[in-house]
Formats: sequence, C-alpha cells, structure tokens
Amino acid sequence: MAKKTQTQNKFSYISVSSQFIHSLSSSTLHGLLTSPTKKPSPTAAAASAATVRLLSLTRNPRTYFLCLSLLAFLWTSRLAFGPDPFLPCSPISDRPRLVLPSSAAAVTAAVSVSEEGFWRQPEGFGYKGCIEGSEGYRRASEAVVNGRRKYLMVVVSGGLNQQRNQIVDAVVIARILGAALVVPILQVNVIWEDESEFSDIFDLDHFKSVLSSDVRVVSSLPSTHVMTRPVLESRTPLHVSAKWIRRRYLRRLTKEGVLLLRGLDSRLSKDLPSDLQKLRCKVAFHALKFAPPILALGNRLTDRMRRDGPYLALHLRMEKDVWVRTGCLPGLGADLDEVVRSERRLRPELLTARSNMTFEERKLAGMCPMNAGEVARFLRALGASGDARVYWAGGEPFGGEEALRPLTGEFKHFYDKWGLALPGELEAVGNRASLLAAIDFVVAERADVFMASHGGNMNHAIQGLRAYAGHRKCITPNKREIFKYFLDTSIPESESNRIIKELHRDSLGQPELRMDKAGRDVTAYPVPECMCNGSGARSTF
Repeated sequence: MAKKTQTQNKFSYISVSSQFIHSLSSSTLHGLLTSPTKKPSPTAAAASAATVRLLSLTRNPRTYFLCLSLLAFLWTSRLAFGPDPFLPCSPISDRPRLVLPSSAAAVTAAVSVSEEGFWRQPEGFGYKGCIEGSEGYRRASEAVVNGRRKYLMVVVSGGLNQQRNQIVDAVVIARILGAALVVPILQVNVIWEDESEFSDIFDLDHFKSVLSSDVRVVSSLPSTHVMTRPVLESRTPLHVSAKWIRRRYLRRLTKEGVLLLRGLDSRLSKDLPSDLQKLRCKVAFHALKFAPPILALGNRLTDRMRRDGPYLALHLRMEKDVWVRTGCLPGLGADLDEVVRSERRLRPELLTARSNMTFEERKLAGMCPMNAGEVARFLRALGASGDARVYWAGGEPFGGEEALRPLTGEFKHFYDKWGLALPGELEAVGNRASLLAAIDFVVAERADVFMASHGGNMNHAIQGLRAYAGHRKCITPNKREIFKYFLDTSIPESESNRIIKELHRDSLGQPELRMDKAGRDVTAYPVPECMCNGSGARSTF
C-alpha cells in the first residue's frame, strides 16, 4: 500500500504492511498473508423513436397482421387513445427498451423485435432500491463515523466473489461495533498466485465516499494504535448475530482499540436487523465498484459483444475442482471421469455435503453442474437461437476445448475475454486471477441475459445486482427437473423442451422474496429489505 498521511485531530497515519501485521503479536499471525491464500428523451424524441420502432415491427409479417388487427379493433370500438404507449424508460443496460402497456393486446403490439422470445425481460413490478436507513440509524451514525478509538482490521480470503462477500460483512461488523474499518487486506493465494490488493480491484476512494455516512474507512491504523496488541479472532462460528458480535468483541475492542478478524466467510448471519441488511446492500450494490482500469476494459468488451445485438452471458462452472468437490462427473468419457474419481478418492475431504450419495443420485437431486451439452440443450429449450451472441465466463474447463464443443457447435458467436480482447489488451491484468474474474464479472453483469451453469458466489452477486438494477433477465435453471427430462429418452425432445420452458416461466429474474427460503443472502435477493415498489421506493443514490 502507498504511504499516506492525515493530520485530522493531530493523528499521523502510516501504512499497514503485511510485515507489520505479521509482527503484531505471536505465532497466531504467522503466515497470515502468505498462507494459501443510461435518461429519458424529450417527448418529441420519444415519439420519433417510437415511430422508428413501430416501422421496424411492420417488417415482420406476423407482427404486421397483429398490429392491423389491433387497429381494426380499436377503430370499430371507437376507443379514445390515451397517452402514447411507447414511452421510454431506463435502459436494461445500454440499449433502450419499451415500457409495456397493461392491456394484453397492447402488450403484443408494443413488444419490440429485440425483446421477443428469448430476449424479453421479466416484469419487475416497479421495484426500486430503497436502502435509506431508519431515523435511529442515522442519529447513531455521527458517533460511529467520528470515533477514533476503535479499529477493525480484516483479512479476507478465497476468490474474488468470496472476498466481496467478506468485505460486505466486514463493513457491517465495523458498524455493529462502532469501529473504523481499516481497508481490508486480501490474503495471498498461492494456488492462483495472485497478490492483488484492495485498490487493484476496487475503487478505494469511491468505497470510502459511499460509506462515509455509515462507517469510517481508513487506509491504515493511526500512529496511536500501531503498537497496540490487537484482539485476535480466527474461529468465529457460522451465522452469528449482531448481538453475538457485540457481546464477544465490544468490551475487549474498547479496551485494546484494535480487533483483527479473518475467515469471515459465512460467519455473519444472513438475517440481521433491517438497517444492517440495507447497509449490506449499500456496500454490495454501490460501494464495491471496480477500479477504473477494470471497468474501462470490461466496458470495451461489453461494447464489442453488443455491437451486433443483445448477448447472453454464461458463467460456466466446469473446472476440475468443481467436479471433484460436487461429487459429480463431467461426462467427457471414461478416462476423464476416472481422473475426477481418482482425485476424489485421494482427497475425500474435498467432497462437499452428503458424501454417501452416488453420482447418479446427486445428478437427479440437481446437485451437479450442467455440462456444455446440457447447457446447450437447456438454452435451446428456452428459445435461444444458434445466432445468439454468447459470452462465457469462468475458469479453464476440465477437458479443454473438447468440453466446450457442444456449445461452440450450437452457437456460432461464442466468445470469452481472450477472444474479444485486442492483441496485448489483457497484458495489464496478466495472469492475476482476481482481475480476470473482475473483467468477466463486468461483462456478465451487463449482459441482456445472464445464466450460471451452477450456483456459487459469482452467480449470487450478479443475480443480486441485476435484480437491484430493475430485475434484468437472469435465468435460474431448475436442475432437478432439467436432468429428469434430459435422462428420459422416451420423451421426444420437442415435448421435453415445451415442458422445460413452461417450468422456467417464473425463474427468469422476476422479483422474489428473500424470506421464501431460509439462509438466503439479501445481496442476492434484495426484495423486500433493499427494494420496494410504489411511493415507498427510495434510494440514497
């Protein structure tokens, strides 16, 4: 970290290096950082844009006759026309779309060509962000942001999206304790060999600014606390409450001045008081903005994907370790299946949950990732054409290009970041896994349609962001049902496709209440704590 000085309240600040943290106390800290580690147009412009869109509809014979039928109905019924139904609205991403009128006939007439079928967006029912804290929360904020006695340091681990989750919870814990948050330290991961720091991935100034009324974020400990022996904690239980955090740490933190936490993944409860849930959303949806170089590169790749129309982003979970950990097989032949089985036998601890289930039982229970062939068939069932533009994100699939062949054969416009980037354009990020994952995140989150082949942190983060941005289409495959029909060869594909499409009518990113299923994270399901409809919809941004 760069050295920085502040003179407010006569405190001098110094950077906190990994060496300093290493020396804060005993062997408990040994190896801490080296362990595996769019605006609405004026009325005239809107009318003009609507005319262009209406003319484009007449080029399609089916929509042409639908429009004629509608006009005939309106004329014979002598209905009075209301306001122009073709009103502009906020963009889905960078492409304008229409607000659909409420009547069924008008809906049919108003749907633009780009929104028909597979690309049509789900109904958002007017939900908008509402993350303003209560009056009591705002009153308490002054003391929190002005405090100079308590500091929280956190070390976050794992991949990019695991780190995001832990950073969100670190901010919330700092608020619970009334402590200043020292910029989170990203633990070095020896597997990915990525030594990225917070400011390499995220816009630090933006992070501090957005949270300035909630939690004070500092780049380093003040000189008055440098020699303080911190309260250390590396074994926080899973899903602890705000009350537990206060009871466990507040007295000791007040006495010692510094608390150091690590291993925060899933440690904080998903069910917190309303103000803290809103703070979680504020961090995830507003504060954690990627650093300018990452955003610039991600935006360029997004523009290239959308140059010739809408695109679908796929997050493919087909890496070797995913097959090993889930207890599933990639279906790439006996040899590769045996490689996965062998590694699982050698390291049984890698298998996550229900170790007594066979691969077939896991498959039918919907616990396995979809392979490329299953993804291609599922997308076909939902109406995606072979001309659809597809961006795929994710690590190197086990089996290489052969593993992707069902998708590359189905979709002729199939790209990843390496295929979209100009020569040398990705040199700035090199082989740093977190930065490459961040670029994937930008392009995937801004797609017209997003889908993941298996659940996970990236899927949940993008799902939440797309919901918060107006419930942009996000397909959630019902793998338990999908696999059942895929495996039943007695059902014609045309019939199974019809059934699968019907099964997923309500799994396309529509508003879904977080409380409908236990353990859901508000940053993946922001309704109702962080989104509301009607006059109550308010956001501080």
